[in-house]
Amino acid sequence: MPINKEKLEIRAKIAAHRPDFIRPESWRYKRLETNWRKPKGVDNHQRKQKSRGRPGIVKIGFRSPKSVRGLHPSGYTDNLVSNVNDLQKLNPKTDGVRIAHSVGTKKRKDIVIKAIENKFKVFNARVSASGSKS
Repeated sequence: MPINKEKLEIRAKIAAHRPDFIRPESWRYKRLETNWRKPKGVDNHQRKQKSRGRPGIVKIGFRSPKSVRGLHPSGYTDNLVSNVNDLQKLNPKTDGVRIAHSVGTKKRKDIVIKAIENKFKVFNARVSASGSKS
């Protein structure tokens, strides 16, 4: 059950009107990936928006509202946690927990147990609370 449903709906509504930004000429050459690269050529048609039918360019106006930035798809805010003490600064009703990738299994287990105790939503637990290795 996601929280902040209204905010997530706003984000989805705005994202629906946002064009798919693709790399210039990626449709023409197989060797070019479609991930976005800014056109920088002096005579580049896409940069100048010279001809119709060219894909749009990334601009500030396509950004999502400030209230929904940084929200996980579940509606919780995404917070990076490296140790158990970091959990004390967070609110379990609004904040979700993502454990840093550099945290080892032993400390990760402690963080997960403490997070479940305090009813936090953990996005990447990767360890069971019971302590069995698998």
